[in-house]
Amino acid sequence: MSVLFALLAVAPLSGCSTLGYYSQAVGGHLSLMRAREPIERLLADENTDPELRAKLETLTAARAFGVSELGLPDNDSYSTYVATGRRAVTWNVVAAEEFSLQPRTWCFPVAGCVSYRGYFAEEEARAYAAALADAEGLDVSVGGASAYSTLGWFDDPVLDTMLRGGELRYVGTLFHELAHQVVYVKDDSDFNEAYATFVEQMGTRRWLTARDEANRIADYEASLGRSEDFVALLARTREALLALYVEGDMDKDTRRTRKAAAFETMRERYAELKESWNDYAGYDRWFARDLNNARLVAVSTYRRFVPAFAALYREAGEDIERFHELVAEVGDMPREARRERLEALLASE
Repeated sequence: MSVLFALLAVAPLSGCSTLGYYSQAVGGHLSLMRAREPIERLLADENTDPELRAKLETLTAARAFGVSELGLPDNDSYSTYVATGRRAVTWNVVAAEEFSLQPRTWCFPVAGCVSYRGYFAEEEARAYAAALADAEGLDVSVGGASAYSTLGWFDDPVLDTMLRGGELRYVGTLFHELAHQVVYVKDDSDFNEAYATFVEQMGTRRWLTARDEANRIADYEASLGRSEDFVALLARTREALLALYVEGDMDKDTRRTRKAAAFETMRERYAELKESWNDYAGYDRWFARDLNNARLVAVSTYRRFVPAFAALYREAGEDIERFHELVAEVGDMPREARRERLEALLASE
């Protein structure tokens, strides 16, 4: 999961907590910028670790493919590398009211209002989440991100956190992050993340096809199919919770009990899904943690409107340049009109 972190072109702000937050954001980012090494130099160095070399060669080829075939920007982003030695590059805090699926938003220069707050230090993210839970009774979630985008303001590097997992994961992440530089709509995380996720998935399919690796496409499609099943399970739970939260004449204890039951039902349905997946366990870690509104919101931000962008891609005749143009046109709409357009596209799926 990626995070937008274009918080660096900031105006002077007042307040100790605000200044502290921006200080860690700017400091964390600039420390990465100082640690960058040109990928070209690493590939020319005979002492470069062979496994790292192979991954960087693949990413270099994928970056060129993204420019020529996916309409992604031709700039210096992802032409350098940083070995962070970290589990995640940033940690995102997501929060929602106890009986609501509307995420708390935070507003920043450049990035606008987003449904998460990112930290370079995990302990700071968890402390902030705990404060929200304790002081305001919010449902909270903290998750690590393997990459982030500065929306083209800086030449973002390839990070070692991006390179964990299989090849398709890090190639897809590259396409995802570069897509944020093509179209980005302030104050609309649902739009931005679903668009970038669609570009990631469509781009990965086209990447495999271009490399004549049809044998891997079936496995990738199976992975996406499991992802769609997971999203459908979350959507079903979301609908049940929305109905519960708007129901009148119910005391908090009863509503709380029924909320817990809805999440328990989701766990039971996940167990059934696993059986249909031949016990594929890739989502076990997600379900092993406490389930709450914030966990649901965090995933929905990335997934819910992905089919809408698939419909828009077909509307563009699968012409990638026209697709990006249509996405930009939808992005320029007033928020309500934009949401209606996405919902209509979603219904067409």
